[in-house]
Amino acid sequence: MGTPTTWQDMTARRLWRHGLAAPGDSAADVVSAMCGAHAQVMSAAELSVGLRLKGADRTRVRSALWDTHELVKTFGPRGTVHLLPARELPLWSAALESAESARGGKGAHNGLLTPEQVRELELAVTEVLADRELTVDELTDALAEHAGPWAADRVMEAFQDRWPRWRAATQTLANRGALCFGPMRGRRVTYTSPRRWLPDFAPAEAGAALEHVVLSYLRAYGPATPQHFAQWMAAPRRWASALFASLEGRIEPVEVEGTVAYRVAGDAGEAPGSVPEVLLLPYFDAYTVGSHPRDVVFPGAVGRRALAAGQAGNFPVLYLDGVAAGVWHQRRSGRRLDVTVEALVPLSAARREAVAERVERIGEILEAVPRLTFGTVSVGPHA
Repeated sequence: MGTPTTWQDMTARRLWRHGLAAPGDSAADVVSAMCGAHAQVMSAAELSVGLRLKGADRTRVRSALWDTHELVKTFGPRGTVHLLPARELPLWSAALESAESARGGKGAHNGLLTPEQVRELELAVTEVLADRELTVDELTDALAEHAGPWAADRVMEAFQDRWPRWRAATQTLANRGALCFGPMRGRRVTYTSPRRWLPDFAPAEAGAALEHVVLSYLRAYGPATPQHFAQWMAAPRRWASALFASLEGRIEPVEVEGTVAYRVAGDAGEAPGSVPEVLLLPYFDAYTVGSHPRDVVFPGAVGRRALAAGQAGNFPVLYLDGVAAGVWHQRRSGRRLDVTVEALVPLSAARREAVAERVERIGEILEAVPRLTFGTVSVGPHA
């Protein structure tokens, strides 16, 4: 077992590993170190990545996604929309499909599609998206033509509506590299093929892919338990425990204040330098979502305020020394950005000044003129 350590030490190392103490130069490197950036709310993803890039604003993040294609927008851990490094997509695709299989494939079809139909959709989607972006409606029409009318049957219950049958396989199709997100067309989502930028794309071998994702996860969030990994991946705990056991020699147990968790073997890591005393991280920031134990990262009353039924990411979070200390909210109107910070612990004058500096940086990244108010955040999660 590795040398015992403390959660305080681990928190400092996580801040360094996430690029929050020392921003990087490459969008792909930054997102790799984060183990993916949650991108359901694209402005939050731009802020998450921008905070970790030297001198970056949202335009640079968008360029890495749509111009240089260092990043790809697709479905990631927990079936949620993520930015991932394009170079790692074959590994992520195989690992995510393995996790989906471990769940029993429920995310793939919900009983609406047979394995043969999913395969037909995979072939059809690969063909029709080979050199273009299509909206959901356009892709539905194309799949009805290429795979058969059954693909467009409106049988999938979703948001008080019925979606076409093929959409029950969207996550599976993404995991197999058949589709990813394209640029927005106005307010409409588009899909395209990642093979446009990765012409030799093929999912990696499952064992190598799972090893890559576990090691990446432990570098970003470790020490962590198989249960923490299972929650982050939305996979069965038994499957995660067996996966960790299969990586003996590549990962090692370490005691952290009485808890046995795992890290990459031999990765005690260099002693980190100074860490940012104050951070303002947006909705679903990777550090917020992936960091455990929750009662250490979100202690006491702060956890009751910043978590939603124990789930992390629903509120933007104020951190002091890497530990949650409040929530915040932004409201944009044209070029103006009103930021309200609700601290749940007393803030010294120096810390208030540091919060103001962080708000200025947020304004730079989002290309807005910020105005800071200290007070109660009156809106709920996702607002």
